[in-house]
Parts: sequence; structure tokens; C-alpha cells
Amino acid sequence: MLAAPATWVHLDWVLLVVLSWLLIGLLGVLRLRRLRFVAVVLFPLGGAFSLLLLGVGLSAAFSAPEVAVLPIGLPQLPFHLRLDSLSAFFLIVIGGVAAGVSAFAAGYFRKGEGTPPGLICFEYHVFLASIAMVVLADDAYAFMVVWETMAFSSFFLVMANHRIPEIRRAGFLYMLVAHIGALGILLCFGVLQANTGDYTFANMRAQQLSPFWSSVAFVLALFGFGAKAGILPLHAWLPEAHPAAPSPFSALMSGVMLKIALYGLLRVAFDLLQTRLWWWGVLLMAVGLASALFGVVFSTVQVEMKRLLAYSSIENVGLMCVGFGLSLLFSAYAMHALSALALTAALYHLLSHAFFKSLLFCSTGAVLHATGERSLGKLGGLIRYMPWVTWPTLIGVLACAGLPPLGGFVAEWLLLQSFLFTTGLPSSFLNMLVPVVGALIALIAALSGYTMVKYFGVIFLGQPREEKLAQARDAGPWERIGMLWLALGCVLLGLLPNQVIALIDPVTHLLVADGLAKTVASSGWLLVPVSLERASYAPAIFLLGVLACFALAYLLVRLLYHGRTRRAAPWDCGYPWQTARMQDTAEGFGQPIRQIFEPMFRITRELPTPFDEQPRYHVKLEDPLWHWLYLPVASGVERLSKLIGLMQQGRISVYLMYSFVTLILVLLWVKA
Repeated sequence: MLAAPATWVHLDWVLLVVLSWLLIGLLGVLRLRRLRFVAVVLFPLGGAFSLLLLGVGLSAAFSAPEVAVLPIGLPQLPFHLRLDSLSAFFLIVIGGVAAGVSAFAAGYFRKGEGTPPGLICFEYHVFLASIAMVVLADDAYAFMVVWETMAFSSFFLVMANHRIPEIRRAGFLYMLVAHIGALGILLCFGVLQANTGDYTFANMRAQQLSPFWSSVAFVLALFGFGAKAGILPLHAWLPEAHPAAPSPFSALMSGVMLKIALYGLLRVAFDLLQTRLWWWGVLLMAVGLASALFGVVFSTVQVEMKRLLAYSSIENVGLMCVGFGLSLLFSAYAMHALSALALTAALYHLLSHAFFKSLLFCSTGAVLHATGERSLGKLGGLIRYMPWVTWPTLIGVLACAGLPPLGGFVAEWLLLQSFLFTTGLPSSFLNMLVPVVGALIALIAALSGYTMVKYFGVIFLGQPREEKLAQARDAGPWERIGMLWLALGCVLLGLLPNQVIALIDPVTHLLVADGLAKTVASSGWLLVPVSLERASYAPAIFLLGVLACFALAYLLVRLLYHGRTRRAAPWDCGYPWQTARMQDTAEGFGQPIRQIFEPMFRITRELPTPFDEQPRYHVKLEDPLWHWLYLPVASGVERLSKLIGLMQQGRISVYLMYSFVTLILVLLWVKA
């Protein structure tokens, strides 16, 4: 497939990056325990190729689709590849995030941590190569091969510290849900090919399925890809796998892998299926809203850093699904401009979340390495000892909370704008229902800000809750480079919304036959999603206003106090003996939310009695869906396995009897 270098096209460059990643992984296997070589040479080299992939994606986003056939795989089943604007957009996500995470990983790993560093390097780069190939696959066979490669490589990354029983359980749960989802995807492709025997995506696009079979394919796709994305009720693996994996892999799983699952859903619902029904959008909005509300409420009460971020990822994936659902709803009624607005908002949020959530997982990893603590209740005051980690983390927290002038605000603002135009829908029921969804999204955004205040404040502000925190050391050079790259992405996504929307515009034209680029370009420096009379936002002016306020405050202090510096202990209502015990704990911070949303939790309380010599009060919060859904299913499967096991007696005479009875029943059926 590769042509001469002078005539290389974008698809060739992507394949070059994929092959380079695989080669880097093999070099890691050859230097299995050479930590310094793996960290200083291989991971930065992988990050350099990630930058190349980012550049190729930026160029391919505005180019015509490219196709190729690779003579690999089984006979008569070659790999069909296609690079269009949707694939290019996700290559930008992969390349941009992987560049920062690879740099962070170069300084993250230490000796004696689970899997040998060379093997981790191999699994890591196979994972990157597989997710890049997923967005290029143009037939069901190639898609499922690279999809399962992505699943297995990510499974081994989750199991990096496999000697810990909790991590093994998390890995097995992740693999179980992943394969259940893969079954749904496989059945979806079976419906889409419509008994033609041709599993290429080009053939699936040409099929005109009935509304029933189109709906079956959509529901199967939602189930299969939703299991990988972590939407309700298929989310159980995510809060377990993310804390179990090393932080760079948690960053890639949350920042990239969840987005690849959403890519699959977009590819099926907006590209391969030619029919779009209004209730698909309502179903997707309902599932997304439930996931977002569930995720944000559970994140507010978490006391472990990475688990808090994992539930926050469920929330953000839910918001993206809400945007996709609203776009489907508008598209079903041929309201293409509004469909493009909702889809743009969801894709903008997808890109922004990839950067700020990867940044937060990396900062969590830096804190974990410096302190050895996962619990929020044992941290505090780290701004004094880890300033290089603190300030990029603050940028990620502000972006995640949806505050201007960062990318998270632009995405949520566009999504709320799209909900303001739903009154034009032809259904009075939808005109009444959809604004309620918009109001709930505003509530979710507020709770997300509440969670981020808790995350940042408990870790970095106040006084250290443990004496050993004074020994914490700041991040190393490679970790700083990775975090600063991701923080820069958060800032640029907030300050350059018009340029980002122009990048998304080819995707919306491909999927819903309309876009915002012309409207946005005509407004100059303002971000105007529909018209100036409706709403506008100027991130540059907002940033200048914030900087002007800081400058004015500085000048006033200099003029009023003549530049004098006076240091004093903080005043606490006249009480002079201040300790870390007086600070709000992570549990206390989340208590109001826990009380308001108590029906959403499964709460177990351990209460003291008047006769206890050492009274202890303990509250345990659990996911009710685990007990209402997963445990009953597991129990039923176990009972069924025991019944089936009764048939496996290990005696050849019994098996011959089964064959004889089956043959008699078949003959009777044929005769009838």
C-alpha cells in the first residue's frame, strides 16, 4: 500500500506512525528491564510519533477521503481502510493526548513496580497502534480484530501491578464487560450487512434497512459501544479499572479509549445507518443524562483520587451522549443546522475532555508517586511542596468545572445553546421534555464544579494532614513537559473556539450535512453559534478582563500599602491553635450531596453505642446497580453453570446417549 515517499498521502503517514509504534514496542521487549532506556528513549520517541499523527490528522481533516486495502488477515478477508474527516478528528484526539501522556510516562515509572518496563512499553504502544487502526477500519473484520487488540492490550495495562488481588479483580471485570460489549458490536455488524455476506462499511452504507432492523442495529451499537464507553448501566468496570491502572494508562483510557467507543457509536448511528428515528435521539439523551447525573453525584462523595476522576469520566461521557442524542433528534426532523450545532458541542466537549481529564490523571499520578497516598483524607497543603504539579492541575480543574476561558466552558456553553432552540421541534411532548434535560445539564455542570473544588482544595490547599507530606517532591522534567502540553491544550481549546469549530466542521458536514464554520467565521473574533442576536462569547476579551482585574488589584495594593509586605498567620475567629484537623475533610465536603441524593446510594452505616470504649462511626457508599443488576446476573449464571455441569459426567456412554437422543429428535422434526 505504501507508495514512494514523494507521493505519500495521509493514510500512508498514519500507517507509518502505527508501524513505528509497534517497532518501539518490540524494542521495549528486547530491553525488558532497562528502565532508563525505556523511559528516556522509547517513551519520548513514541510521543514524537504521536505529534506526527497529530499533524497528519490536522491536515487530513480538510482533505478528501482516502481508502486502501491491506493484504493482511485471512484469505478473501483483507483489511479495508478509510481515512475521512471523522477518522481524522479522532486521530487528532489520539495524537494530541498521547504526545503529552507519553512524555509524562517517560518520567513516571520507577524500578520494581509490577510489570517489567520493557513489557509495559510494548503493551502501551500496541494499545496506541490499535486505537489508531480502529478509526481507520472500513470493514467489520478489520474493525473487530483491532478492537479486540485494543481490549487485550488495555487489559494488560490495567493489570500492570497484577500481584495485588484488587487489581486482578478489576482487570477481569473490565475484560468481561469488554467482551460482552464486543458481542453486541458483532451482532450490530451482522444486522448492517443485511444478509449480503459483504461486511465492508461501503456495503453497509448502501443498504436501506427497514426502520425495525435499523433500530435493532442502533440498539446493539449503543449496547456494544456503550459498554466500552462506560455509560449506565454498563459502567461498573470503569470505577474499578481506572484506579487499578498506572496513571499514564488511566489518562489514556479516560482521555482516548472512551472516545474511541463514542467514535464507533457515531460511525454506526450517523454514517452506516441511513435511517434516523426521533426516538433514537430521545433514548440516547436519556441514557446520557442518567449516566451524567449518576457519575457526577458519585464523584462528589468519593474519597479516593482516581475513583473520583473515574466517576467524573462517566459524567462527561454522559454529556457527550446527550449532545449526540440531541443531534440525532434534530436530524430525524431534518433540522440540519441545529443538528450540526448539537453535534459540534458534543465533539468540542469530547476533544476538551480528552485533554483536561488526561491532565488530571497525570497530576494524580504525580501526587501518588510523591506521597504514596491515594486517599484524599490523608493529603493537603501540597501547593507548598509541589508547585509545578499544582498550577497545571488548577488549569485542568477549571476546564473540568466548565469555567471560562478554557475549553470545558465553550463545550458546555454550546451544548446549552443547542437546547435553547428545541422549541422548534414539531412534537409538543419533545418541546416540553427537552428543556427539562437542559436544566438538568446545568445542574450537572454545577455539581461538576463542586467536585473539582473538592478535588483541588483537599489535595493542594490548607495544611498537610500527614507529617510525611512535607517530604513530597515535585514532578520531574519529563512529567512537567507532559502536563504542560496537556494544560496548553486546555488553554488553546478555550481561547481559539472559532478555529476548533472550523476543524469540527468537516465532520458535521459528513454526518449531518451542515456545519457552523461559515456562521462562526462571519462573526470575526466573537463566537456566535447561530446568530449575534441570540448569544455570543468572546474568550479573548474575557481573558483580558480577568488579567485587567488582577493587574488593578496588584496596583491598588502597591499604591495603598506602598509595596510593603506583611506576613501573618491566618485569622480563625481569634482561635490561635490551628491544625489540619480543623479543615474540611473529603467526607465532610461531600456530605451535603450525600444527604440530598441519598436514594441514589446504597449506604451501610457502622454506628457507635454508648458502651464502646473506642466509638467508631463509619459510612460506606456503594453502587446500588452492582447489587440490583450485576450480582443477581452473576448468581444466575453460576446456578446455570452448575446445572449445565451436571450434563458433563465425563463418561463416553452418556455423551453417545445425548447424540442418539438428538438424532431421534431431528428425524422426528423432519418427518413432521
